[in-house]
Amino acid sequence: QVQLVESGGGSVQAGGSLRLSCAASGYTCSGCCMGWFRQAPGKEREGVATIYTGGGVKSYADSVSGRFTISRDNAKNTLDLQMNSLKPEDTATYYCAAARGAQRDQRGYCIRDARFFPDWGQGTQVTVSS
Repeated sequence: QVQLVESGGGSVQAGGSLRLSCAASGYTCSGCCMGWFRQAPGKEREGVATIYTGGGVKSYADSVSGRFTISRDNAKNTLDLQMNSLKPEDTATYYCAAARGAQRDQRGYCIRDARFFPDWGQGTQVTVSS
């Protein structure tokens, strides 16, 4: 049974940094998509960053590009999200997600669409104050 467990959320002032981590158990895949999504109250779930475990191809939402970095440790079976220069609009619950049947676009990037990710963690809250 696949289990994804996030950690590392918390409260930080604008301009600060946080690092989220996702531990995957019952799940090993060398050619899958994994990603981080976030959802703020009253808003739809948004794809923040994805990575293809087969080759490390990464994609980012425009809103976080240059500030967030997604990384994958295949040996430890973990997925991290380093978040720098945080803004109040980054406040949300962040979710780790995985998909064995990797849905990628023509350039090889995993599609940042929650509908293509069947496995989810329970979420971790990130709050950025101004």
